[in-house]
Amino acid sequence: MGIKQELEKKEKRTCLFDKHLSLGATMVSFGGFDMPLLYQYAGIAPEHMAVREHVGLFDVSHMGEVTVKGPDAERYVQHIFTNDVAGAPVGKIYYGMMCYENGGTVDDLLVYKMGENDFFLVINAANIDKDWTWMQQHAEGFDIDLQNRSDYYGQIAVQGPESEHIVETVLGLPCAELTFYTCKTVGDVIISRTGYTGEDGFEIYASHDYIRDCWDKLIAAGVQACGLGCRDTLRFEVGLPLYGDELSEDITPIMAGLGMFVKLDKAEFIGKEALAQQKAEGPAKKLVGIELFDKAIPRHGYTVLKDGQPIGEVTTGYHTLSTDKSVCMALIDAQYAKLDTEVEIQIRKKVFPGKVVKKQFYNKSYKK
Repeated sequence: MGIKQELEKKEKRTCLFDKHLSLGATMVSFGGFDMPLLYQYAGIAPEHMAVREHVGLFDVSHMGEVTVKGPDAERYVQHIFTNDVAGAPVGKIYYGMMCYENGGTVDDLLVYKMGENDFFLVINAANIDKDWTWMQQHAEGFDIDLQNRSDYYGQIAVQGPESEHIVETVLGLPCAELTFYTCKTVGDVIISRTGYTGEDGFEIYASHDYIRDCWDKLIAAGVQACGLGCRDTLRFEVGLPLYGDELSEDITPIMAGLGMFVKLDKAEFIGKEALAQQKAEGPAKKLVGIELFDKAIPRHGYTVLKDGQPIGEVTTGYHTLSTDKSVCMALIDAQYAKLDTEVEIQIRKKVFPGKVVKKQFYNKSYKK
């Protein structure tokens, strides 16, 4: 392999890469980026509990950002997005999916209404190139200016019950008036209140230099840096999906139990016909929660059994830090998805019994 190919293989780095190294982070490959897995030698538990009980700081600069502006901006977003943004007020944020014609998921994303004919789309890091190509392919016939701004924006997330106080006092950014799933701009800075942890929290999008300065101020103020490890355990405990696990080209929003974000009463959107049919007929497989009666830990890809026969696979599993239970999300045959249905999970050479439960294993603490 030549030097050029070797360089192309290298992981991308966020604007905070050197900050992670200075804090002794364990770095891993994620979504094409070199990202911090954790900072604590004691494991992810201290970072996880900092977010649940106080406040934590995440580098999410690997996420992608796309802007849609122009006379047909709303019509275009309506066309590619499962949720309904028609007539949305400025400052409102929507969660939803982009889907293929067959209903499979291109990506899940957030859509920010920044102004009249002005939308800001936040997409998953691993899907930036794929999503951008897909968006461009479906922009024909729309009078819009479509821009991939992923390389410009850095992003941090401040999460936890103390996040509002920290953002206002340490960063000097007014955010108390923001309600859940709303955003505002302060100069060139975008602040939103969504969160991926089940706790109150804020996301700050800005230039790389500004984000680096924010990071330094927060770390100096004693805010706990948090890696991808606890980001996954936090989102999992409150039943939030991760693309590639609970959503994919083969897992539709209906299968994943996200039908509330698929507005079938919209005039049209890509994948509407297939999703409407699946909702009417019922999906062949459903995403469920499973609680084991044992301390064994179910992992991604482990087989779920009913009476010894395979009925599905685990998508994400942990022994939860907040509830001290061995639980997982799993995609299984729909006929076994009823709550309290007894199932088993194959973990290496042993089979462990459990039952179907709700996917939300921990109560969310968002500010409404």
